[in-house]
Amino acid sequence: MSGKKGFWKLLGFRYGDDRDLGDGLGGLLPDEAPGLGRLVLFAIQQFIVMFPATVLVALLTGFHVSTTIFASGLATLSFILVTGGKIPLYYGSSFSYIAAIVSLTGAREFGALAPDALIGEAQFGIILSGLVSILVGLLIERFGHDKVEKVLPAEVTGPIAIVIGLSLAGTAMQGAAQNWGVALVTLVVTMAASVFLRGFLAQLPVLIGIAAGYLAALAAGLVDFGGVASAAAIQAPHFTLPVPSWAAVAAIMPIAIATIPESTAHLYQIDLYVNKLAAKRGEKKYEISDKLGRNLIGDGVGDIVSSLFGGPAGTNYGENISTMAVTRVFSVPVLVATAVLAILVSFLGKFAAAVNTIPGAVIGGLSVYLFGVIAVQGVGIMVEKKVDLFDNRGLAVIATILVIGIGGSFAFPGGMIPVFGAKLPAIATAAIWGILLNLVLRVTRKKG
Repeated sequence: MSGKKGFWKLLGFRYGDDRDLGDGLGGLLPDEAPGLGRLVLFAIQQFIVMFPATVLVALLTGFHVSTTIFASGLATLSFILVTGGKIPLYYGSSFSYIAAIVSLTGAREFGALAPDALIGEAQFGIILSGLVSILVGLLIERFGHDKVEKVLPAEVTGPIAIVIGLSLAGTAMQGAAQNWGVALVTLVVTMAASVFLRGFLAQLPVLIGIAAGYLAALAAGLVDFGGVASAAAIQAPHFTLPVPSWAAVAAIMPIAIATIPESTAHLYQIDLYVNKLAAKRGEKKYEISDKLGRNLIGDGVGDIVSSLFGGPAGTNYGENISTMAVTRVFSVPVLVATAVLAILVSFLGKFAAAVNTIPGAVIGGLSVYLFGVIAVQGVGIMVEKKVDLFDNRGLAVIATILVIGIGGSFAFPGGMIPVFGAKLPAIATAAIWGILLNLVLRVTRKKG
């Protein structure tokens, strides 16, 4: 025990395996680390949660899957390094950039690879979009967090989090519809594990739910191992280099502005849940939300690092936040292990193929829960910040963000809203609308 504690202390973390969830105070705070066995299991759980969405972005945009997985892990390590290991968030591929990237890569068929030159152009645009996040982060660190609260109050970040969760509801249900029985097994077992289990197993509800769903899928004959047999045991990711393109910059760079509220909402979510656990245990308050500037700098660095190797633009993943909220495992060392696992898997063709055998119905059943948790976290942000839902100004911001974001996601193909001959991504449009409307209403409040 002393050896483990000494090892983690040397790295700046505490050994946290002494806690038992049976007292209701368990879990792991950001600066706590589990033993090796638990570390591996927690990392696998987080990896499986981020895997489907991260890979899906690659398949939709024409990027290489193994490279995308590699870039996700490396970008996460970069993010954790930039933020000093103080912010427990995982970096995965962002859906907000899909339409812009596809307009450059020309990807039309699901899973078809784009030419290296076109991927390279998209990389160049993503790199410069990362500079936008870094610039905004530096401005926040220079002028203070309070100034940002005026631009991104809970009336904006809360509903954006709700939109992010509910806009994915259709994806969850489509996956579940592939086999309702398997999806139901996955969903029920995951929820039951999170509610009724105690001790160590209470920290693995997602992994337990996936295992149960996978066994049900095997029994139903839904698992195809053909891809595992044909996959290479070891194969290096396909790396590409950025290719200068100002058209790519014009298409991709503005989206970074819209993803800032998303990243901010994720930061507030993790701050809320971490400090709830810390308060119950009588421990110090973790100043996570105050690190918004550093968080955005880390986001921008993550985009740049990912794109240098041929990965798509990314964001802090709500799916991983939901898993942390359910399991109460907010350990930064677990996310480091997850990132290392992603890098290793990108070289292990058979392992990645094996993870890819998890049927859509299993992921769909799990997502019904996790995507819902993302939305509920948005409600939690507004409750925690004591948002007045009877104030007409705040109500106008919240209501329109919800309708534009959710309505736009479901009313139009690909969540792209046709506006004056252009097509705008629903979540990004809702975010920008909410920011501008909030600022306008603040000015009228002062004049009034």
